[in-house]
Order: sequence, then C-alpha cells, then structure tokens
Amino acid sequence: MLIKLSTDKTVSEAAAAMQGAVQANHFGVMQVHNLKETMTKKGVAFALPCRISIYEEGGKTTLATLKPTTLLAMFNTLQLAGVAQEVEDTMVKIMKEAASG
Repeated sequence: MLIKLSTDKTVSEAAAAMQGAVQANHFGVMQVHNLKETMTKKGVAFALPCRISIYEEGGKTTLATLKPTTLLAMFNTLQLAGVAQEVEDTMVKIMKEAASG
C-alpha cells in the first residue's frame, strides 16, 4: 500500500528537489506542511492529507506515499483504475527524481 524511497539527502534537500521534480512532471504543489510537531501532538499515523511525505527516520531521509491504485480499489471505482495507475507512475517518477537528482 505504501511506496517508499530512501535518499542520502537531508529532508530540506529532498523537499527542494521535490519542488523541481513536481513541476517537471506537470504536477503542482498545493501546500507544504511541517507535520512532525503537529502529528506528534495529535498522535496521527502515516496516512496524512499530503500525497508525498518526506521525513527522517533512523538517520535516513525517506520519501513515501500511499498508492493511488490501492486507495481507489478500496472504493470499487474500476473506471478510474487507469487514471490511478498513471498518477501513481508519475508520483513514483517524481519521488525518484527528488531522491536522486
């Protein structure tokens, strides 16, 4: 259900690279949140309102997202399977570009 990539970049470096990768793939960044403090206070798990999360865990920076294909499958929307796969493929591409570039 999760797609996770590790990078040697810091969270700040990965976030900056994410901005460029998102634009290069014709997506947009609606908003950027620093969720660490908020999520800790509220005790909320990984399923956040943002589509791609960047966080540090065990000294390693991780980019992660919930699979759109899995989420849509939960709602029995077969007609959107192709769109979900296309979005998922693009998100993985963005994450890979941000992690490496």
